[in-house]
Amino acid sequence: MGGAHTVRRRRAANAFSGASFNFTKIGASRYDLSDPYHAALTVGWGAFMAVVGGLYVLINLLFALVYVAMPGSVANARPGALLDAFFFSVETFATVGYGDFRPATPGAHWVATFEIVLGMMFTAIVTGLVFVRFSKPRAKIVFAEQPIITIHNGAPTLMIRLGNGRMNVLTDLKLRLSALVREVGEEGLSFRRSVDLPLVTDRYAIFALTITLQHRLDSGPLKGLTEQHMLDDEMRLFLTVETHDPALGADVHALHTYAASDVAWGRRYADAVSQSESGMTQADLTRISLLEPEI
Repeated sequence: MGGAHTVRRRRAANAFSGASFNFTKIGASRYDLSDPYHAALTVGWGAFMAVVGGLYVLINLLFALVYVAMPGSVANARPGALLDAFFFSVETFATVGYGDFRPATPGAHWVATFEIVLGMMFTAIVTGLVFVRFSKPRAKIVFAEQPIITIHNGAPTLMIRLGNGRMNVLTDLKLRLSALVREVGEEGLSFRRSVDLPLVTDRYAIFALTITLQHRLDSGPLKGLTEQHMLDDEMRLFLTVETHDPALGADVHALHTYAASDVAWGRRYADAVSQSESGMTQADLTRISLLEPEI
């Protein structure tokens, strides 16, 4: 009709929670069934196993009903016994034959052939999904519960401490800190935008114990920042971490966010790295978030 087309919009509100950042989206599904692969990788293990188990039972039940609808199709099965047909379907679906139940008619042989092919495909897909879920590299970065703002080298400085939660050394650490700030344009409209916060050091060759990243507040987009301003603007900090884990042979990523109310002003981090009695440097990751008064 004149090139016109109708756009169907699906409206759905779903709550997401990730990296301590809660938000909602309208028009997006938490688990998009049009992309089952993504849904299968993002759903929790409990839900994943429930879906796989439910599909397994449902498929075998459907085939069992087909066999029951074909009298005499399964040898040694009780006439009309759904349970016998179900277990025959399970054995066929898994390509396991115990010699008791077997197809007894040409029609049953055709159905069993189709079920065997479907069973091999189902097993291959589930095996692949389980492998991918297990093999995804995961970062084990320990983040301090609170960022701090303290005087460091004569300037107010925003600091965040993080620790390496693995027993092996991580390499090629890259850090990026940004803030979600509220601004008012010339038209008087309020909007939010993300600004990068330059770090004193944003790359490290190795990450063995702990690191404290620093952003100086005497310059940059947050120059002159006050605690009240931060709270009034509902500012939020985003810290992304990328590093290489030699044990996994892969790059790993982590994201952590902080609300304005999480920031501790006029405090500093207590020591978390010390020397053991044997002279070995040790990090106490249970102290990663421990604060003490500013000197």
